[in-house]
Amino acid sequence: MKPADFARIRAFLAVADHLSFSRAADMLGMTSSAVSQIVREFEAHLGQQLFLRTTRTVSLTEQGVLLQERMAPLLAEMDHALLQSRDASGRPAGTVRILAFRSAGEKFILPALPALRREFPEINLDITLDDNVKDHVAAGFDLAITIGEVIAQDMIAAPLGGELRQIVVASPAYLSRHGVPAHPRALLSHECICWRWPGQQHPFPWEFFEDGRWFSVNPTGSLIVNDKPLALRMAVVGHGIAFAIEDTVRDHIAAGHLVPLLEAWSAPFPGFYLCYARQRHMSAATRAVIDRIRSTD
Repeated sequence: MKPADFARIRAFLAVADHLSFSRAADMLGMTSSAVSQIVREFEAHLGQQLFLRTTRTVSLTEQGVLLQERMAPLLAEMDHALLQSRDASGRPAGTVRILAFRSAGEKFILPALPALRREFPEINLDITLDDNVKDHVAAGFDLAITIGEVIAQDMIAAPLGGELRQIVVASPAYLSRHGVPAHPRALLSHECICWRWPGQQHPFPWEFFEDGRWFSVNPTGSLIVNDKPLALRMAVVGHGIAFAIEDTVRDHIAAGHLVPLLEAWSAPFPGFYLCYARQRHMSAATRAVIDRIRSTD
């Protein structure tokens, strides 16, 4: 097989797996136009159309489906053989791509870095911090650290750090001016600092627990941000009430900058998980990173 043939097959299978040239390009570390050009050359070489393309969708032709069914196992076997050969050569080495929520990166990855760099200098870590929920496997990541409620069913998920709790906080100055809400629904008459999850149109609802069930309040306010640390800074200087993970506001509460509110309605929920796909063979580098992050927790 010529090198060009191998590159064409890999590009074809990446697009076939994701049915997206842009997502395939991200996985391959290429531009969408480059992947599209390679696939067109492959189709011309075979004399067959492999994909049906519209402005919105990409789908496989009958010939494309047949080729994917035959080539995918062969390429997987080649990747498996390469991983086995590399792992047998000695110490774990190679690149491990990690996707994590921003707060999870600081809480779980940063503490693990000293030991990882000291024990496994041949491992390259490619870390992306992003609060947007996405399919980390489809995006080409080896591992993800995310909250339990957004984990796909077919993932292996190891808990990290125990349960979390979100609480309502405000500065003493704000409370002296506007009073203390007596119930979560009373927040509707207060100035709340709302947070919008990346990729979402509306602010994230604030969730509370009462009489054995969860309920949501959609707070009102003239401030909407997409950055939680900014929301806390706004709350500290008295611009309104914020909703935050309890661990992130402990220091502010201890210093008297913020006051916890409505704690009777704030219940714990499953926290962060280290997630990865089920696979026949995992690289030694990925396994080493998993073990180190879990042991640091």
